Amino acid sequence: MTATAIPVQSVNALLSEVVARFPGVTAMDFLGKRTSYAELGQQVSRAAAGFQRLGVIKGTRVALCLPNTPYYVVCYYGILQAGGVVVNLSPLYAESEIRHFLADSGARIAVTLDVRDLYEKFAPIVADGSLSHLIVGSILGCLDPLKRFGFWLTKRKSLADIPVDARHVSFSALVAPGAAPRPVTCNPLEDVAVLQYTGGTTGIPKAAMLSHANLTANCAQVARRLPEIPPGSGMLTLVPLFHVFAMTVAMNLSTALGLNMILLPRYEKELLRKTLARTKPLFFPGVPTIYANINEAAAKEKWELASIRFCVSGAAPLPAEIRTRFEQLSGCQLVEGYGLSEASPVVAANLFGAVRDGSIGLPLDETTVEIRALDDPFRIVAQGERGEVCVRGPQVMLGYWNNADETKKVFIDGALRTGDVGYIDEDGYIFLVDRIKDLIISGGYNVYPRMVEDALYQHPAVLEAVVIGVPDAKRGQVPKAYVRLRDAIQITEAELQTFLAERLSPVERPKWIEFRTALPKTVVGKLSRKELVAEAQDKQSA
Repeated sequence: MTATAIPVQSVNALLSEVVARFPGVTAMDFLGKRTSYAELGQQVSRAAAGFQRLGVIKGTRVALCLPNTPYYVVCYYGILQAGGVVVNLSPLYAESEIRHFLADSGARIAVTLDVRDLYEKFAPIVADGSLSHLIVGSILGCLDPLKRFGFWLTKRKSLADIPVDARHVSFSALVAPGAAPRPVTCNPLEDVAVLQYTGGTTGIPKAAMLSHANLTANCAQVARRLPEIPPGSGMLTLVPLFHVFAMTVAMNLSTALGLNMILLPRYEKELLRKTLARTKPLFFPGVPTIYANINEAAAKEKWELASIRFCVSGAAPLPAEIRTRFEQLSGCQLVEGYGLSEASPVVAANLFGAVRDGSIGLPLDETTVEIRALDDPFRIVAQGERGEVCVRGPQVMLGYWNNADETKKVFIDGALRTGDVGYIDEDGYIFLVDRIKDLIISGGYNVYPRMVEDALYQHPAVLEAVVIGVPDAKRGQVPKAYVRLRDAIQITEAELQTFLAERLSPVERPKWIEFRTALPKTVVGKLSRKELVAEAQDKQSA
């Protein structure tokens, strides 16, 4: 039987359909304060009208710089309903980075919180006129009465004093009752919904232009990979929504399926443990470090994980040891998927109940994955041969914002170049070897950091590992490993090298292993190889 074609629709349609079908179902649970889909639909409509009063028309870019709160969800859909384009920014960015992304995107309106550490990054940007309006949500306003009182007693000094002037707009004023928003026509295939900044394959931040059809197609593709999930089921949403993985697999997928987004603003072990016990979610998308942290914590104290049935891991490679241990603790199925910002982001995923170890799974519906030769990207290699992973599908971006040169570089014969090295087996499963830019060439031999990391993870003492290439006078480059050990477990470098000698060739084994109490991570919780490379380069220069 031929599969039904992926529908072409706007992101706005996802919300309007679920509001009509499940008005009484809980759409969001933020630290115990619940919002139904009917209430969410009303707030989004009012926000859309509010954005239009501030001058948002079709194509206006509006920046969201928020942790996981109801404000993000309401403003995201409100901007799109008003005809605008969402510009996703991390709350962890420095003021200089926020300035750069606002200028690059042309966003003159932004949304943030009244938390001092966050607002103070925007205050000088508003003061010098770089923003016409800053919408500020009150952290107290999105808490239930009891938590609001507790926050006021213990953390009110963390709140900023927001000026009263025309440039500062409170969220409550944005969503004040008034006229309905003006309808805006949308061409899902051509109209940009989100500018998602990414390092791409060059490391220079660029904004992937994701259309409405890109996002809704990817949402439908992911939904087809899932077992049936009843409306109202809990979707634990810990991965930050400004990250493309959470935006699609947590927020837009929840909306499409009528699920309850259980929003957590940050990773905090005790808050997560209590939230799991209180809400008993069915679905928990995450990144490997989150699952590893739970594994570590659950070995020492009681965690209620039995409600979790389905987990999708993304944003970074999932070591088999982490997957196996989490499944043992929870009884759930944890499958690995693969994607990138330029593909909205999901390209492939394992099947629930049929995980192939070491593989990122099969391509999603209507997605074609090609492996192209590293020395000649115009040539598609034979099955089983390694090369660059390239992608075609309805989720692939329109291109990079205001950057025709980089757009041209990232496409080959119309296929998106991912910058990842991989191969496809006889059953169509995709295996990644490493990033092209992370490849270590040691004495003329190719060394893939991911393969070295996989060997390190096989040792029971290793909790986290990152491998990079460092300069070497004889071999050009050699591998160096940075390792974080599990608590209360000791092992020497010599002992770990002996362990690796049985699993890696001499050229692959790290020349140095450096033990650390913590390893750098990105805003989404992914281990950051880039920071360690920069640190090593600084030491080399010194």
